[in-house]
Amino acid sequence: MTELNTKNIVESLIDTFLYAGKVSLDLREKGLIKKIKSDNTPVSNGDLEVNKIITNKIKEVTPKIPIVSEETSENKSKENLKDFWLIDPIDGTYDYINNLEEFTINAGLIINKKPVAGLIYAPSKKRMFYSYGINFAFELTDGKTTKLNSSKNFDKDEIKFVTYSNKIKPNIEKVHKELNVKKYYKMKSSLKFCVIAAGEYDGYVADPRACEWDIAAGHAILEGSGGTVTDLEGNEILYGKKDFKNPGIILKSKNIL
Repeated sequence: MTELNTKNIVESLIDTFLYAGKVSLDLREKGLIKKIKSDNTPVSNGDLEVNKIITNKIKEVTPKIPIVSEETSENKSKENLKDFWLIDPIDGTYDYINNLEEFTINAGLIINKKPVAGLIYAPSKKRMFYSYGINFAFELTDGKTTKLNSSKNFDKDEIKFVTYSNKIKPNIEKVHKELNVKKYYKMKSSLKFCVIAAGEYDGYVADPRACEWDIAAGHAILEGSGGTVTDLEGNEILYGKKDFKNPGIILKSKNIL
């Protein structure tokens, strides 16, 4: 594939993400139409509308790059995908349909099986995060753009992680002890990647559970801020795996050894 201008691509999508966020909140205010999918997870008309808005714009901006979205079957049967988009139109659907705040809108650009750019918007919090390369990760909030630095608030004596649940499994607790984690806080959705990229927390550990579209955008943003995303053995995570399934993951800010 010819060289992509990831900066231009990402910046051309920001307004669409902000608009999609407004639509998601407007639809929720009116009352969502909810269904249960075949995998027993919820979906709403808001998920589908946001998916349409985001995918249509991405097709306009990068018409030759295939899109894999959680909410459609298109391109999911393709094998050996190397260059593609991964979209999760609403990550944290439970929060979304229950009038909570930690849901996000996500798109990650994968080139040669690696995340090179990502956008995540948390509409209820009005926090827009994006990255288009190493040292190029930003937050846009209240019209102000701030460069993200995952290590800016690091305190080796007060290491704080986020978790998926308040009940910590023994294998995850073991990693916490190895990394000298002192406190942890429950948080949903890909917002976990963003708050680590912003230096508000220092890391996250998870068993294999999520799919590639859940983490691709956050992976790009956290790496862009100086942090790392690996599997539980410290290996690099590549994309386009069978059924788009993730291994267990560890997110770390820059200063976590």
